[in-house]
Amino acid sequence: MIKENQKLLNRLQVLLDGVMIVASYMLAWYIRFRTGIFEQDPWTLSLGAYMRLLVPIVPGFLVLYYAFRLYEPKRVLGRRLEAWRVIQANVLGVMILTLLLYLVRQFDISRTMLFVFACVDIFMGVLERNIVRYVLRRMRKNGHNLKHIILVGYSRAAEQYIDRIMVNPEWGYYVRGILDDTMPHGMEYRGIKVLGSIDNLNIILPQNRLDEIVITLGLSEYHKLERIVGMCEKSGVHTKFIPDYNNIIPTKPYTEDIQGIPVINIRHVPLNNTLNWIVKRMMDIFGALFAILLFSPIMLAVALTIKITDPGPLIFKQERIGLKNKPFYMYKFRSMIMQKESDEEKGWTRKDDPRVTPIGHFIRRTSIDELPQLFNILKGDMSLVGPRPERPQFVEKFKEEIPRYMIKHQVRPGLTGWAQVNGYRGDTSIRGRIECDLYYIENWTLGLDLKIIILTFFKGFVNKNAY
Repeated sequence: MIKENQKLLNRLQVLLDGVMIVASYMLAWYIRFRTGIFEQDPWTLSLGAYMRLLVPIVPGFLVLYYAFRLYEPKRVLGRRLEAWRVIQANVLGVMILTLLLYLVRQFDISRTMLFVFACVDIFMGVLERNIVRYVLRRMRKNGHNLKHIILVGYSRAAEQYIDRIMVNPEWGYYVRGILDDTMPHGMEYRGIKVLGSIDNLNIILPQNRLDEIVITLGLSEYHKLERIVGMCEKSGVHTKFIPDYNNIIPTKPYTEDIQGIPVINIRHVPLNNTLNWIVKRMMDIFGALFAILLFSPIMLAVALTIKITDPGPLIFKQERIGLKNKPFYMYKFRSMIMQKESDEEKGWTRKDDPRVTPIGHFIRRTSIDELPQLFNILKGDMSLVGPRPERPQFVEKFKEEIPRYMIKHQVRPGLTGWAQVNGYRGDTSIRGRIECDLYYIENWTLGLDLKIIILTFFKGFVNKNAY
């Protein structure tokens, strides 16, 4: 029944998308040619000529929506991801349409109108899909269109799965119970009961009242997996497997096929790919050069102020641990009085630290003291974006205390990072910082780097935890 409902929902979604595309196109034509916002050209084509263009646009855009997986069940497709895919499909669609018009030498179709169409269709598409999502949420909260499931195996994975279902009733999952060989009959977790042993599948499955079986075995019971999958597939019920090692293997594991043998990498690092590495390095070089030119007046003013107000060198360099655990010297504008190296290694700067100079307080709070690291980037010691590097003594300490800490050294350290734009700067949670660093390492894209750089300008410069 659920499968039939999903097919019906997909057909309705396609129909609504088609209507929205036509409506957006006609509204874009009206905005371009009838509102007076844009200057009119003497050779403007007729409305009929523009409407004929809908013949390839509607099916073409629907194909793009399908290619961008916009017809996946909304249970597993988040709002932000869905909106991003709508944007991608529309931008690509208008680019392809513009290219085709150029190839067939059709220059009289207004490119401005196509741009307006893309903007309107993105807005209308996202709005329409959120309305559908709201209607489905209301239906599922009222007990309609529910997906009935059984969990096989009581484990951390089972508890975490139930927790998420409870928090998101709009997903429409109804857990009828758990089957497990180790837990007593009648035991409950958040109102979900253990109904019996795993062998009860032979009784439950023939009744054909389930939409899905979710295997949530504990690590010690994986030897039962083949038998359970065999029983589920024999019944034809859709089956999922939620591994009980998600704290070890990332959510999106990197898999390889070695002549038919599946290999799951414990850690997926996109920057191990040579092309990704080259793209990021090129961005680092050009970005650092641009930033040096942009901030050169500020750096010159700070250098002169340090020289006038406090005797000693302009640049302070300190050993940090970088890519592949190799040490390097990181540069900063000197913000503290001259001191012995042994004194520098005692710990982080404290609030109202007497060692910080008057100009030092300002440049530390505004992160101006970090600007010389642009030269570290040119040297190849650092990147514009990445995990912040630590001193050797702290690396030795944290690698014993914090699981997976050393993974951050699989990429170049950065001038800014995902942790910093999320508030983990200065005297903040090391564990929270590492979680952000791991997310960045495993999910790196050029777009994520650009997002972090933009966020740094808005909330990354002023550091309330810098003393």
